[in-house]
Amino acid sequence: MYAIFGDNGAGKSTLLRVICGLARPTAGTIHIFGSRERSDFTARLGYMGHAPLLYDEMTGMENLRYFAGLYGIGDNARCQQAIVAVGLDPALTRHVGEYSQGMRQRLSLARAAIHDPEILLLDEPFSNLDPGSARAMGRLVAEMRDRSKTILVVTHQAAHLADIADESLWMAAGRIAAWERGITAADRAAASAVLS
Repeated sequence: MYAIFGDNGAGKSTLLRVICGLARPTAGTIHIFGSRERSDFTARLGYMGHAPLLYDEMTGMENLRYFAGLYGIGDNARCQQAIVAVGLDPALTRHVGEYSQGMRQRLSLARAAIHDPEILLLDEPFSNLDPGSARAMGRLVAEMRDRSKTILVVTHQAAHLADIADESLWMAAGRIAAWERGITAADRAAASAVLS
């Protein structure tokens, strides 16, 4: 698990968008699994954007069934397992537009992981979450990492990754400025300074 930090505008979200093919790099190339052909690796990536990328007029299960179908997954049990794994009730009939921010974030994580990708790209998964929901999100991400997923997490909230990130990197002006093993107290202090 890689925690990606940096000031606003440093290029963190853009990095994730370039990796998953939602933006084109202005220079250089992306190689994933030894290939730079997007068709070779797109299905092996899961992306959770800063915006939840969900359909507000659908229920959580309807959203998951729709996105699972895009990957050729017609297994309703798999959608139920995914929604339960993020702490939501598959029987909930409320439309996503009526969900709390924490519920939307958890459903967005389930959507990004529904096809069991090898790499997860998570952009600000802790934003607008209350402390309990943020801890739950951290546990979910750690469990995914422990199932041999590679996870890149963009966040301003280093404390949520303090015990689970394997490496941290800082970006500045679109470049990696520093790369360290684990998250240090200095990382947490610098991330807090960015928010204040």
